[in-house]
Amino acid sequence: MQRIKSTYLWLLLLLLPILAQAQLNGNYIIAGRIVDDKGEALPGASIQIKNTSFGATTDSTGHFELTTNTKFPYRLVIRLIGYQPQEFEVRNSNSRLQIQLYTQSLLVNEVVVSASRQQEKLLKSPVAIEKLDIRALKSTPAASFYDAIGNLKGVQMTTAGLTFKVFNTRGFNVPNNFRFMQLVDGVDNQAATLGVPLGNAIGPTELDILSVEVTPGASSALYGMNAINGMSNLVTKNPFQYQGLSVMQKVAFNHFDGKGSSPKPITETAIRYAQAINDKWAFKVNFSYMKGTDWYADSHNDFNPQSKANPDFPQLSGADNIANDAWNKYADQTDIAIKDKDGRAYNVHRTGYWEKDLVGDYGVKNVKADAALHYKISPKLELSYAYRVGLMDGFFQRGNRIGLKNVLVQNHKLELVHNDFTLRSYVSIENTGDSYNMNPLADNLEKSFKSDNQWKADYTTALNNALTADPGDLVAAHRAARAAADNGRWTPGTAAFDAQVAKIKSINDWDIYPVSKDSTNKSGGAALLQMSRFYHTEGTWNLRQYVHFADVLIGADYRTYEIIPDGNNFVDFTRSLDKRNQPGGKHIWYGKVGGFVQASKTFFNDAIKLTGSLRYDKNQEFGGKINPRIAAVYTTKDQKHNIRVSWQNGFRFPSLFEAYSFVNNGQVRRVGGLAFIEDGLGYFKNSYLTSTVTAFGTATNRTINANPGMTTENAAAQNASILKVANLDPIVPEQIHAFEAGYKSVLFDNKVFVDVDGYYNSYKHFIGQVEVAVPQSGDVNNPTSDVLLQMLDKNKQNRYRVWTNSKSTVQNYGAAVALSYNFYKTYTISGNVNYNKLAQDKTKDDALIPGFNTPRWFTNVSFGNRAVLPNVGFNIVWHWQDTFYWQNLFGNGDVPAYNTVDAQVSYQLPKLSTTIKVGGSNILNTAYFQYVGGPTMRGLYYVTITYDGVFKKKASN
Repeated sequence: MQRIKSTYLWLLLLLLPILAQAQLNGNYIIAGRIVDDKGEALPGASIQIKNTSFGATTDSTGHFELTTNTKFPYRLVIRLIGYQPQEFEVRNSNSRLQIQLYTQSLLVNEVVVSASRQQEKLLKSPVAIEKLDIRALKSTPAASFYDAIGNLKGVQMTTAGLTFKVFNTRGFNVPNNFRFMQLVDGVDNQAATLGVPLGNAIGPTELDILSVEVTPGASSALYGMNAINGMSNLVTKNPFQYQGLSVMQKVAFNHFDGKGSSPKPITETAIRYAQAINDKWAFKVNFSYMKGTDWYADSHNDFNPQSKANPDFPQLSGADNIANDAWNKYADQTDIAIKDKDGRAYNVHRTGYWEKDLVGDYGVKNVKADAALHYKISPKLELSYAYRVGLMDGFFQRGNRIGLKNVLVQNHKLELVHNDFTLRSYVSIENTGDSYNMNPLADNLEKSFKSDNQWKADYTTALNNALTADPGDLVAAHRAARAAADNGRWTPGTAAFDAQVAKIKSINDWDIYPVSKDSTNKSGGAALLQMSRFYHTEGTWNLRQYVHFADVLIGADYRTYEIIPDGNNFVDFTRSLDKRNQPGGKHIWYGKVGGFVQASKTFFNDAIKLTGSLRYDKNQEFGGKINPRIAAVYTTKDQKHNIRVSWQNGFRFPSLFEAYSFVNNGQVRRVGGLAFIEDGLGYFKNSYLTSTVTAFGTATNRTINANPGMTTENAAAQNASILKVANLDPIVPEQIHAFEAGYKSVLFDNKVFVDVDGYYNSYKHFIGQVEVAVPQSGDVNNPTSDVLLQMLDKNKQNRYRVWTNSKSTVQNYGAAVALSYNFYKTYTISGNVNYNKLAQDKTKDDALIPGFNTPRWFTNVSFGNRAVLPNVGFNIVWHWQDTFYWQNLFGNGDVPAYNTVDAQVSYQLPKLSTTIKVGGSNILNTAYFQYVGGPTMRGLYYVTITYDGVFKKKASN
């Protein structure tokens, strides 16, 4: 073996005894223990007899056993992530072996796959890529391995709840991130109609995860449609290599809020069993169950303060704001224009309902299971079938807050893997179960009690009566008016309220009669009932056996979505407008096909590696798009310094929701951006921006209040210039040009690892939503007084949230630096600093707000030692992020800066093959939130007990 000029960490493989002489029907046992140079156990190492399926994995104590009948001599292969794979020959059963394995102290030989869809060294990857191996995942102080991803360089983790977390890279973050692709063993983890990966709700368990790879930034040149902001791949353990029984039990507590309520328990149980039946067949089974109380979203911040809603009446502020629109109170966002007996004009909102009253106890669960059967056709060719299912509760946010209840996602995968090619086909099945949308739930609670028109009339009468009795107390008059108008409404905490909430949650029609075509629907509905399937087939083939001048990889994929119309979110567009919102009908099919070729070649004694790829994608609704990528990596002669540059072009086709949605929600219909959906509705060219309609209404009220006796018609005419025509266009694919440069190195005898990258992205046709108001009659391009008056009365408008494209170029840039230092035996300190900035061209007339939603600065620092004492390890992680401004159609506002500390101590019990881990996430119990409308989070403290046992693998004759 060629020794690399650096300091190595020496490993000692002790096989004691090496080969037991006991005969087991012609078989014999190999047993031993793998330790490091200090004698500490190394768990998770794989031991395999070369070119067979006979293998074992070391347990938490470093021990392993395997049973084989392989004839002498043969070679054992030892692998452990972060260490150089080694082979040695076993000649007979009397051998007493003592083997030294070489490894480097950091990531010199770490291998990744995701950056180029084939194995390559992490240091020489042509684009930025981050990796968590099994040792890092086991030592994380985060509440789960999935949370640990948020500590990687360039990664922004967003927590919607205990069961729903998404991550993003390089800006434009949303709680339902459809610009970032998440794979589990190569399978897309998204719930198609929800338009978002379901976090880890259907992903691997804590016991089955092997590694995580994250590629920040555009990856669509190789992965296609949804990877414009990056991609990740969660890799699980192969049952041939990782066999045995593992059990995990976690007990945790959250909600230490200091407000008198008791902490809430969280429990999670996981089981994994895997076995190689012989050298051809192996299987594994995983199961986990988590239950707890989710974080509460209960912000009383106001989107619509008095200074904005009723600037002429400063006394109507704070708790007396008659147009209050609280972050986590719903059905309180619609302006109702009211005039009192003295001619004063007000914007008034209905009272609405708090999220905590709509949700109840915030109890959530996540049940997930998977099973896989593997068959080795030959030593180089493996066929497998895998089934994965997840049942979850939780919360997430688009334009509204969504309560997920009994969401069921399943996928079936068939895969054929060879050293040179992979063929994979899978189907994903989604059913949103008993989920519901909180905005129509609250809105229909109000409307099923009293219509807006009736409530307005009652409020106005009571207001005038109170002003007649006491003309000088405007605040008291409005309080009395609200109390009178709300008299008899559904009251939280009563049996009647609970029954009405349950009824509305069960109805999949968000309108209420007479807007609803169902004359029996007097309550309205809020059910989020979506069912879909998507079918995907892909293959990659390395042509190394046939092409020798370069390393050439080709690939192709086909995907089609099948949406089952529910009559509310997705409809049968072949029906007429008045019949679209009926369940059933013709299914919606939305498909694409694509392929790529990639070639790489080294020059000047492997000092320079050039990689180029070209991808073509065709969607049934859009023309074909070409995505090229070129990259160069320069490696110095000593292999320590690696400099890379790359450029790529990428496209993102609109998601299902962006293309085909057609749902009425709180008198605002959400519509997909395809041209045919707009037929007969007029929102592209005959609409005003809703933001200007609101400003127009406030300005008209101020004119009336400043000029007693002026008619509404004249006041509207004076302020008509405030209204802005939307002038929208049908949706087209989003496009990105991405530039990146980076540097990776190992320094100071391999004790220091440095990783630096910078990027610049330029987006065209950025996809987002714009809310508009269409008059029920008339032309906004030549507005009459009647059109202006319609803009003052929501009941005379049709409002839409339209998926469309930005008219301006959206640009962002940033950089990240990561350092890791191994010092004094096995202590490690590491950290990363990340910078991201938006630079939008604002010279063009553009109503779409891109919503960068990313802190300019954020950082992570960790300090730990996995063997500070015999069988004892610890790890501490500090996270800080800067304040930033959040923008989306749910609402805009500041997200304050915050910092958290996670910590854990682990203790191994070698004789019991058990590890005890005690720790906490946010151990200082800091209260913070990550996005406007999201939950407030505090400390979570846990104890985890993991049994990781291996057993003798018996081979068939």
